[in-house]
Amino acid sequence: MKKLLSIIALAAMSLGAFAQVAPVPAAPKTYEFTVVKQLPITSVKNQASSGTCWCFSTISFLESELIRKGYKGDDLDLSEMFVVSKAYQDKAEKYIRLDGSLNFGQGSDFGDVIETIRTYGIVPNSVMDGLNYGETRHMHSELASALLGYLQAIVKVPNRRLSTAWKDGFRGIVDAYLGACPETFVYNGKTYTPQQYRDEIGLSPANLDEYISLTSFTHHPFYSQFAVEVPDNWRWTPSYNLPIDELMEVMYNAIDKGYTVAWGSDVSENGFDRQGIGVMPDIQAVEEAGSDQARWVGVSAEDKAKEMAAMRENAPEMTITQEMRQKAFDNKETTDDHGMHIFGTAVDQRGTRYFMVKNSWGVTGKYDGIWYCSDSFVRYKTLNILVHKDAIPKSIKNKLGIK
Repeated sequence: MKKLLSIIALAAMSLGAFAQVAPVPAAPKTYEFTVVKQLPITSVKNQASSGTCWCFSTISFLESELIRKGYKGDDLDLSEMFVVSKAYQDKAEKYIRLDGSLNFGQGSDFGDVIETIRTYGIVPNSVMDGLNYGETRHMHSELASALLGYLQAIVKVPNRRLSTAWKDGFRGIVDAYLGACPETFVYNGKTYTPQQYRDEIGLSPANLDEYISLTSFTHHPFYSQFAVEVPDNWRWTPSYNLPIDELMEVMYNAIDKGYTVAWGSDVSENGFDRQGIGVMPDIQAVEEAGSDQARWVGVSAEDKAKEMAAMRENAPEMTITQEMRQKAFDNKETTDDHGMHIFGTAVDQRGTRYFMVKNSWGVTGKYDGIWYCSDSFVRYKTLNILVHKDAIPKSIKNKLGIK
């Protein structure tokens, strides 16, 4: 998933509570939220100037899964950059095999994290924080440019056949920036390989098989699987296809039953702000009101802009249909944009339902890194989700053939 890059450089929250469970701040004055249910999350992190929300969101999701399964301790903080490093190396090999016909950028998807941990394991963030290049926050533009430039040279096969050194050369660039992935490490007085640590904390390959990707589009049959056709799904991870009403049912059921949700969405809409709100106001109705000449005669541009903003805030939300979702995906209004982590539900003073969302843009905005996204926004702008299979209602699992 292509990631919007955060410009906020704040340190992640450091809480001493059980497994770093983070409290949810109070709502802003313009919204009055009542929490219906919220589940444990670890502290908000900051992807900063890196296109790695796909990794931050999935790692956050897996950390909440470990808490759900009974992880004990206050040190649960897995390394995103270990996953990023290994994923870059796998992606480079596929790029060369496909003669460069593969999107090679900073983005990826939930399935990449699952497959990377399944294959290579995982380490604590304190073992590999990925800041090996003179910065205190993630800044990956130079790294990404260097890696792509290297591969664009290699894919031309200037020696008429690939040398045995090209993978080492690529890995050398990655390691220079992110640090070398450890083969063994000592943590809490015990020596591990990344695979041993993965298995000990509860993320063994068998555990990872329990996670299911779901989506909702009409250009493939419902209740079948397909790889969502977005450039960052470079592993071609398949998703089960559900009608949107059933996909929403899965999400609400997940939270109700104690399971969080990794959420892939498009956040380029005007209704998704930088202060912690994601809504789908009926902008057409607002703009039609704003075009009434008599209403705006003699009103300054600044005052008109303020009133229009207030109208957007108070406008009714759009009623989202399956057809609207598909049209937006087909015409590229909905794009593969940002990964986040849903951990709760709430309602506002009007009775509108919201999902509570942990972002990876640092402790910022009115909710200190938490967003409230309305049912309409989620219904319209969800690309795919990742959930534990037991979060799916039995009737829907039966339709999908999931046991």
